[in-house]
Amino acid sequence: MRPRIDATENGLRQLLNEWDPIGVADEVQDEYDCMLAPLLQRLRGGADQVEIGALLRQELEDHFGLDPLGLRPDPRAARVIGWWATVGRADGSCV
Repeated sequence: MRPRIDATENGLRQLLNEWDPIGVADEVQDEYDCMLAPLLQRLRGGADQVEIGALLRQELEDHFGLDPLGLRPDPRAARVIGWWATVGRADGSCV
């Protein structure tokens, strides 16, 4: 079961690294791993785009100390939800 979890985590890590709100993903591949567990927990619990966007905004502000306004967490939340719609079933979650 762990390889599937790793694949799910890696897919989400890739999405966060593509977004790269602090601009370090080319050098630090695990910079956003602090968001993996909270995001996956919410996704597995059926979170919608609004909830995922709120989590991303909160992390940007509280954890990274950034103003989320120019970092566009809502489009990234939409991308995460779209990604989850295709991989959630393989992860063992109901979507």
